Amino acid sequence: FTGSTRVGKMTMASAAQSLKKVSMELGGKNGQIVFQDADLEAAADAAVFGGFFNAGECCNAGSRLIVHEAIADDFLSAVKALAARVTVGDPLDDQTKVGAMISSDHLAKVAGYVAAAATEGSSIYSGGKQLASNIGQYLDPTIIRGVTEDMAIAREEVFGPVLSVLTFESIEKALHIANNTPYGLSAGVWSASIDTCMSVARGVRSGTVWVNTFMEGYPELPFGGYKQSGLGRELGKRAVEDYTEEKTIQFHRGQRTGWWVG
Repeated sequence: FTGSTRVGKMTMASAAQSLKKVSMELGGKNGQIVFQDADLEAAADAAVFGGFFNAGECCNAGSRLIVHEAIADDFLSAVKALAARVTVGDPLDDQTKVGAMISSDHLAKVAGYVAAAATEGSSIYSGGKQLASNIGQYLDPTIIRGVTEDMAIAREEVFGPVLSVLTFESIEKALHIANNTPYGLSAGVWSASIDTCMSVARGVRSGTVWVNTFMEGYPELPFGGYKQSGLGRELGKRAVEDYTEEKTIQFHRGQRTGWWVG
C-alpha cells in the first residue's frame, strides 16, 4: 500500500483479520540538512527540486530545509532565486515544472498550513500566492523562514510546494531537528566532509539518506521508511521477499532404514 499513514493503519488493521502480509509506504516529512562546507549551488538546486517536484505532492519530498545558521542568508537567497525560475502551470506544457494541486480542498489545506505558520511567528520568504486558473488549483512555490520545531508545518506532512526552513548551529542540533517528526522516510545531507555526512546518515532515523544528492533512486536499492512512514520495502531484494512467500520442499534420496519404530 502507498498512501497516507491514516489509511495505511486502516488497511493494516483490515489485513490483520485474515493474517495477510502487508507492505506500507506511507507519509514523510523529509529534511535536507545543509552544512556550511557544502556545495551550495548544488544543494540549492536540490532543495528546489526536492521541495517543488510534482507540486510537493510526493511522499519523499524534501519539504524541510535544515540549514547551518552561518550560511542561511546566502543559501536561501540562492534557493529563492531558483524558485522564482520555476514555471507553474498546465502540466501538458513542456515548460511547466509545477502543476496543479490534486483538488481545491487540498489546496485549501496546504494554504492553511502556510497561513498558520505565519500566525505562529514564521514569515513567507517567497511565494505563498494562490494562482488563478480555469484548468486547476495552483500554489506558487513557497519558502517559509523562521520555522521552529513546535510548529505544525515543521512536523506534519503538508504535501504541497512548500519548503519550511529551520536553522542549526551544531551537528547534534541538526540531527535533533531531523528526527523530531513522527515520520522517517528519507533525508539528505550536504557537506564536503565524509565524516559529517556519515555521522548524519547514521544518526537520522530514516529509511533512505542521500549524501550530496536528493531523490535519486535505483531499482536495486530498497526504499521504505521508519516510524510512521511505514514498514516493508519497495525495490531491491527486499521487495521480492515482501511480495513472495517461502516454501520448503525436502527430498529423501537413498534407502531408508530404521524409520522410527522399525
